Amino acid sequence: MSERQHRLRFILILGTLSATGPLSIDLYLPALPQMMRQFHTSASLIQLSLTACLLGLAAGQLIFGPLSDHFGRKRPLMIGFLVFGLASFLIAWTNSIAMLIILRFIQGLAGASGQVLSRAVARDLFSGHALTNFYAILNAVNGVFPIIAPILGGYMIQYVPWQGVFILLGIIGVILAGLIIVGIPETLKVDKRLTGPLFVTFKSFGSLVKMPGFLRNIIITGVVYGCLFSYISASTFIYQQLFHMSAQSFGLVYALNGLGIVIGSALPSRLNHCSEYKQVKVGLACVIADSLVLLIGSVLHFSLLAVAGLLWILVLCIGLLLTLTTSIIMNQTPKNAGSASALVGLSQNAFGGISSPLVGLFGSASYAPMAGLIFLYSLVATLLSHRNVE
Repeated sequence: MSERQHRLRFILILGTLSATGPLSIDLYLPALPQMMRQFHTSASLIQLSLTACLLGLAAGQLIFGPLSDHFGRKRPLMIGFLVFGLASFLIAWTNSIAMLIILRFIQGLAGASGQVLSRAVARDLFSGHALTNFYAILNAVNGVFPIIAPILGGYMIQYVPWQGVFILLGIIGVILAGLIIVGIPETLKVDKRLTGPLFVTFKSFGSLVKMPGFLRNIIITGVVYGCLFSYISASTFIYQQLFHMSAQSFGLVYALNGLGIVIGSALPSRLNHCSEYKQVKVGLACVIADSLVLLIGSVLHFSLLAVAGLLWILVLCIGLLLTLTTSIIMNQTPKNAGSASALVGLSQNAFGGISSPLVGLFGSASYAPMAGLIFLYSLVATLLSHRNVE
């Protein structure tokens, strides 16, 4: 295998490993209304299964990140995806909403290994603009899954019950565990690992938080992710209930928005003449403007085409911002990359987990709650970003 083919295989595997979120969430989004009926529960409670997964993804990164700084990247990855697969199979057998929520948390906890360690592996290998460019490629590969997953999920529930989605996730988890063994080298050499008692490894969080601007940037990337999950948690109800689209049509529209994330994620590698901090400020300004227009549209009852267009621009900007904010943070941390990546994931998934029930709490009869929350998030991020010095 040539060097180019080896690099391509490495990027594809790493991009797939980093797509734990889309795999765990986007694949089953078209099934949410069906699950709500089968479990005889409310939209807000069924969305709690989404929140549980996100909280698991957040908590798991706090475990896998520091552990990888101590033991290396490969072993935690293998264990994580084996548990992910097992949890997915168990979800397919549950008939209790409480057990569904618990298992979704465990699924997220295990799947966090892919998110946190894909960023850490990249930081082991690259820095500076090279790291930004690699994250752009990685996020673009990751962004393909929001395109494929809802389409696949929409067609699956046409022929099989929602349990089939989680059986597929279980199979994917086992396959990825095998790919880790054959396709991902150990990138953290023994001499660069943290030594001493294991509990000392977790103290690295404290030194990272004390770094100038680090905590501010962690909050910025978190609220940007909150914008994304405000959209994700509301999208199925906006398109299927407000605009009366079928599950299959929703999957296609959602996939187009996934394409927006792919394009946005790739943009920073094409805009190297403009500083990362300046790109962040422009991207946030666009999100603020877009969310304000959506708020106006919720009052004036914009058409489906207008709303879909505004949401596409929104996710394009979010894709751009997630690549940039992740790169800025990881470039700050030449050491303890696993712990730094864990704090990135904690912030992103915590804000994502909070956003889902907040949007559902205010009902699914309008997209105003989603647009309002996105506006508030982007305003907070803008205020914080103005304190960053290039």
